[in-house]
Amino acid sequence: MRRYSAFAIAREAARYHQGWERAWRAPDPKKKYDAIIIGAGGHGLATAFYLGKNHGIKNVAILEKGWLGGGNTGRNTTIIRSNYLQDPSAAIYEKARSLYETMSQDLNYNVMFSPRGVIMLAQTHHEVRGYQRTAHANALQGVKTEWIDASRVKELCPIMNIAGPRYPVLGGLWQARGGTARHDAVAWGYARACSDMGMDVIQQCEVTAVRRDGDKVVGVSTSKGDIDCDKLGIVVAGHSGHLADMAGFRLPIESVALQALVSEPIKPCMDVVVMANTVHGYMSQSDKGEMVIGGGTDGYNNYTQRGSFQHIEETVRALIETFPMLSRLKMLRQWGGIVDVTGDRSPILSKTPVEGVFINCGWGTGGFKAIPGSGYGFAELMAKGHSPLTDAFGLERFQEGRFIDESVAAGVAH
Repeated sequence: MRRYSAFAIAREAARYHQGWERAWRAPDPKKKYDAIIIGAGGHGLATAFYLGKNHGIKNVAILEKGWLGGGNTGRNTTIIRSNYLQDPSAAIYEKARSLYETMSQDLNYNVMFSPRGVIMLAQTHHEVRGYQRTAHANALQGVKTEWIDASRVKELCPIMNIAGPRYPVLGGLWQARGGTARHDAVAWGYARACSDMGMDVIQQCEVTAVRRDGDKVVGVSTSKGDIDCDKLGIVVAGHSGHLADMAGFRLPIESVALQALVSEPIKPCMDVVVMANTVHGYMSQSDKGEMVIGGGTDGYNNYTQRGSFQHIEETVRALIETFPMLSRLKMLRQWGGIVDVTGDRSPILSKTPVEGVFINCGWGTGGFKAIPGSGYGFAELMAKGHSPLTDAFGLERFQEGRFIDESVAAGVAH
């Protein structure tokens, strides 16, 4: 596959852009693969990429029932950070953040990574103590964060009202190398790299059954026929419970909708990401000038991918207290994604009771930021049977009571 470069752009411009190749192939499925990944979102594509790059497993199919990146990967608010409290969480999220730094070069695809910095606001004394504790934990983990006072918060984000009527800003947890990336480009870049390695990205291919020989997986049945495999990775976010049922086991997760919206575009006014747990909202400004706004998950289990007026009212009302300028903006569009949430608000990357079947789920509202780290560790788990990045996130922790409690650090949606 030809490399993208400034010279390639100039060459194609001279011939009216008639020579560009397809970014990835659209093959028919083969009869058998060494590994099948169900789910062509960011996590599934990253898993396939690192299976090929790090472990030499390239006879791989990535199956997607819809279109590539059409699930949560294309429906999030693009925030990247690694300021988590527990050691296993900090390790996998910091691995992801560091991989985002070089992703455009590694994939030869511009994912528009912008390390603009992330502030997690403390608006109660309880939050002050909690974020200061996280800052100390991050220092021990090698994750660069710092506690900043209210005046520094105002300096970083001048449009903020730090003397709010109900919840004044008392400080914040600042991660300077956190930021955002273009979510679609992450999926497209991984898909292009996987296709270049000879892997098959197969869209509009719904898995209808997981085929077993006793306790061992032998393949899947799909809308495009039966496909055999030696190993199967399930990476389908909010639909994980459904696929697990097909394979013959249950998961300790629940699926809920997480909504977001963007405003009309305006001139640049905010060059950091702000997360406000107490008033329950978070916001950044996109390259096009839109204010990208997110809030909490719906209060009931559901599989919807659309927005609701209740979410607009609750989230925008809350954020207006901290960002009064929002009251003058019009909403441009709104959407929802289906997130899968565990009891301890930490993911599951694990072997399963079915030999050859591996599960990657439970990322809740933090899935996008984890994509490269998740793919890196899950690929190692599938290839070798274990990975230092994933060992703590096994299914057995729920039987053993060995929880990884991230109910605060996971963000405002919990």
